[in-house]
Amino acid sequence: MFNYISGRLDEATPTYAVIDCGGVGYLLEITLNTYSKIKDLQQVKLLVHEIVREDAHLLIGFYDAAERDMFRLLISVNGVGAATARVMLSSLTVDELMRAIADNDAKRVQKVKGIGSKTAQRIILELRDKIDPAAMVGTDGIVPSTANNKNSEEALSALVMLGFPKAAAEKVLLKVADTNPAASVEELIKLALAHGI
Repeated sequence: MFNYISGRLDEATPTYAVIDCGGVGYLLEITLNTYSKIKDLQQVKLLVHEIVREDAHLLIGFYDAAERDMFRLLISVNGVGAATARVMLSSLTVDELMRAIADNDAKRVQKVKGIGSKTAQRIILELRDKIDPAAMVGTDGIVPSTANNKNSEEALSALVMLGFPKAAAEKVLLKVADTNPAASVEELIKLALAHGI
């Protein structure tokens, strides 16, 4: 029923946000990743996944479509509910989770609180064919662990326009941006070229 809710951010905590939309306060459960992106904003637009249960109607809010899509994939796995999916998306970024699934890295998935080895293996088995490895970098930034995402994305676009293969440019930029988190777009491009794409 709900696709998104847009309005003034009335309250934000690491587990939920309240959005004032037309004088009505909507409480949306959120992930830690979404919280980190909205905590300093005044106006927000959160994409919504609605869960209707016998005892409650829950709204789960997401900053972007990639996170909501991954949430929906996770809850499609037998034994993974909304609470577990939220914990997973609070512990790992969408990009990190997609990489773990693509690399068959059950140990990485098991590091999430409440995920045992059988559940981790089931998640990988059931989602391996449903994720697009080409979409991994860029779902939530080329280098999720740094604050230099925007510069990295611009550098990647420039390198691709210069004719370099996207996959190779992404790999080099991951290394370069990790070791030079304050680098400008121009510096990232120069470093990537010096690194050899």
